[in-house]
Amino acid sequence: MKSRQILLVLGDVFLLYFALFWALFFSFRGGFNWTIFLEHLFPFSIIYFFWLIIFYIFGFYDLSLFKNPLAFYAQFLAGLGFCLILGITFFYLIPFFEITPKTNLLLNVVFFGIFLFIWRKFFYFLFSSHFQNKVAIIGENPQAEELSLTIQNNPHLGYKLSAFFKSNENVFQKIKEKKIDILILAENVLPDSLLAKNLYQCLSLKINFMDLARAYEIICEKIPISFVNQIWFLENLREKEKGFYDKLKRITDVVLASLLLLLTFPLWIFIAAAIKLEDRGPIFYSQERIGKAEIPFLLIKFRSMRKEAEEETGPIWAEKEDERVTKIGKVLRKIHLDELPQMFNVIIGDISLVGPRPERPEFVSQLGKEIPHYHLRHIIKPGFTGWAQIKFRYGRSVIDSFEKFQYDLYYLKNRSLFLDLRILLKTSQLFFKRE
Repeated sequence: MKSRQILLVLGDVFLLYFALFWALFFSFRGGFNWTIFLEHLFPFSIIYFFWLIIFYIFGFYDLSLFKNPLAFYAQFLAGLGFCLILGITFFYLIPFFEITPKTNLLLNVVFFGIFLFIWRKFFYFLFSSHFQNKVAIIGENPQAEELSLTIQNNPHLGYKLSAFFKSNENVFQKIKEKKIDILILAENVLPDSLLAKNLYQCLSLKINFMDLARAYEIICEKIPISFVNQIWFLENLREKEKGFYDKLKRITDVVLASLLLLLTFPLWIFIAAAIKLEDRGPIFYSQERIGKAEIPFLLIKFRSMRKEAEEETGPIWAEKEDERVTKIGKVLRKIHLDELPQMFNVIIGDISLVGPRPERPEFVSQLGKEIPHYHLRHIIKPGFTGWAQIKFRYGRSVIDSFEKFQYDLYYLKNRSLFLDLRILLKTSQLFFKRE
């Protein structure tokens, strides 16, 4: 899957410069020469770097985007629009270069948009019909069936389910006939068993062997709770090795949170005035949440609900069309500006920028009883955003929390500065789309 995303990026880089060539060729008509191209090459290379970041934020490299044509077209046009705005800002408000490419910039975006659209359509056709890894699964259980459905419903991920094998049959010849690339083991392989001997024979076929848990993690980017036991945590959560990462992450948290506070501070005045004018209530709202090591803290937000909204009902899950939300609160929630004061929580050290979202004590108590190993999400700091937030919808029930915890497990195991950067960039997209 990563190789396909890398191919998408490399294709986009080529098309950016290809579009620049044709934009300059048409703009200068008979006067075009390579000196003109070289004059534009460096400044446009700078803007292309930021354009690629915008593409990532707007989901241009999410393979699942191809499943929904309407979402693809909407994000495609929105992403190109932001690229054009950024280009105008770069060349006209920050005049470090001697060129002011009005027509050239617009032509570049238009040509690139056309090339990009064709490239994405061709890519989807190519990798949903050809160049797929043929997958076979040995054994049957609910998780294997769920994974098989995921593979069948997402051909763009580059996998094709070719067969289910039974553990008591000779799979060597069948793997050879079906030209299997990846063999997923959905049951334990016991030493000296018939299955172990069959798999040993298959080594000469040069296929990839993968246990079900690993395959699920790679393809679905989450870890099913049914795969997890105490041994799993001992093997996969090596907290001692994360010391340098944790220190560097803390520095990054403070710097980025302070920068975000500084950049958004002018908005605070308008937000505070709007909240106050609507119902004369308090501007901020603090709510008890559970942090690292299950230590409670107060999470700060701009108030988006009516005053004393929970006095009658007590703590309840937020609903999609929650009647407790004020008019200003609806606007703030739609573009997630009510979350901005949490940057103070980041600077203080209550939360990190990235991590499992902190829950309320009442919900933690309930979820801890219904979701196995749920308390282990508290071995790290909770986050302003997280892997579960960008991969799953807003949690409104125990079932939603069960699903999100599987993404939290993935983050617990795989967290790194690179994954944190991916999450932060994808979180930026939430400010531009509805929940």
